[in-house]
Amino acid sequence: MKTSITLSRELISQIDEISAGEKNRSAFIETAVAAYIELLQRAKRDQNDLGILNRLSPRLNREMKDSLKYQAEI
Repeated sequence: MKTSITLSRELISQIDEISAGEKNRSAFIETAVAAYIELLQRAKRDQNDLGILNRLSPRLNREMKDSLKYQAEI
């Protein structure tokens, strides 16, 4: 699928400098956007995981204290 986007001259210059003939601009931009989307998805998963841990932390802390108490008794 084709689409058109507008980028600043500065950004185009940076893309050209970084890609240095290894890829065409479209391939470079596609790779960059895919990496950014993956980063956003990972951040969303991490935020979700943190929410789960925060929600369960009282129970997990109680279990850990029980486990440490048991280990100290052995």
